[in-house]
Amino acid sequence: MIRPGRTVDQVVRSLSDRILAGQLRPGEKLDEYALADLYDVSRTPVREALGRLSAMGLVERRPNRGATVAVVSPEYLQSMFESMAELESICARLAAERMTVAERRTLEHGHRDAARLVHLGAEDDYEEFNTEFHTQLYLGAHSPHITELAMQTRDRLAPFRRAQFRLTGRLAKSWQEHDAIVTAVLQADGAAAASSAKAHVSVVGEASAVFAEEPHTPVRRIAARSRLPITGSAT
Repeated sequence: MIRPGRTVDQVVRSLSDRILAGQLRPGEKLDEYALADLYDVSRTPVREALGRLSAMGLVERRPNRGATVAVVSPEYLQSMFESMAELESICARLAAERMTVAERRTLEHGHRDAARLVHLGAEDDYEEFNTEFHTQLYLGAHSPHITELAMQTRDRLAPFRRAQFRLTGRLAKSWQEHDAIVTAVLQADGAAAASSAKAHVSVVGEASAVFAEEPHTPVRRIAARSRLPITGSAT
């Protein structure tokens, strides 16, 4: 369902999920008129959504050729996650050293509350919390340029980071990995926070990579070949 006020975000999410699920194949043309009809919106939000997907590397836009589904190689995805892991590590270290008492308290309370989402298996709500959790670390670093770099890189990886939550048990493991980061931040242990954050993103990268290993292969088949269980629907 496309809800008023969130049209572009929802089109971006729907199209990125369909690309990762193999429902839209590499090289396939993305017609603005057809997509506007599909989502019952005007071409304007569709055009903006395709622009954002292009910035993420999921869509290619060429003059006089329109938009097509891009090929995301495992090598390029790995390089992005390597960058993300380093940036997250820096942010976590600085957050452990620089966060205010109020910021640490907010981080801890949000993390504890998220345990309920894990228990309920609330993937969408946990995904929203996950974004906020990492944002708090970026802002807690109190380094505007590094925060900007981290957020830009995260935006490009957003569909892949979201895909990890389709794997069985990933919510609980993600929370446990967050717990190590939070513990280090609360103890003002920069080295431990950096190490935990880097390990966390590395795991996320490994979990997400199966969805780009063969972009034309449906998620369920990729997970099966990679011996990674999957929950829910691939749509």
